[in-house]
Amino acid sequence: MQSEHQIPIWFFIGAILFIYGLTIFGTGVVEWITPPPAELRVALYELHAAVWWGAILTVIGAFYGVRFNPFRK
Repeated sequence: MQSEHQIPIWFFIGAILFIYGLTIFGTGVVEWITPPPAELRVALYELHAAVWWGAILTVIGAFYGVRFNPFRK
């Protein structure tokens, strides 16, 4: 009889957070390098929230991906 191997939902959540984090971080870096005109910038543009938020999501996603990795021994 074969044993059933399940993949934790937290692994998928980590993967999604990691992908979203990289996407947001990438767009934040591009926006930082080539800023929009001053009249089109959002409030508190100087804080570069997309870079920080993307980095935080990437770190959290990597943590969940490593912690709940179903393929490690």
